[in-house]
Order: sequence, then structure tokens, then C-alpha cells
Amino acid sequence: MRYAIVIEKGPHNYSAYVPDLPGCVTTGKTVEETQANMREAIDLHLAGIRADGEAIPEPNTACGYVEV
Repeated sequence: MRYAIVIEKGPHNYSAYVPDLPGCVTTGKTVEETQANMREAIDLHLAGIRADGEAIPEPNTACGYVEV
């Protein structure tokens, strides 16, 4: 599966979340570190969903940019 992630720059680091997996969040010092941390966070989040016997949410979020 391929989940969209949103990465936001903060004053001291980056944070990220997965719109299709509420509660799946992470941080990192760089964009690259944040992406790597997010891969691990998604794996752990999905493992928890499976352990609870729940269905894995299908990715639904589409990403794009709007030029203004």
C-alpha cells in the first residue's frame, strides 16, 4: 500500500502525519529523517490495527499542488 503523508516544517524540526491513518504521526530533524521515521510509524500503526483485529484502511488521500 502507498499512503500519502503530510510533512510540515516547525521552528526546530519537521512533523508528519498520515491523513488516512488517524493518530499516525512522527517528527524528525530533516525531511529525510521524518520520512524514514514515518515508514516505521506506519508499520507500527498497521501492526496495532492488525493486532486489534480491525481492517486496514485503504489509502484514499490524493495529493497535489495549486499554483497561485
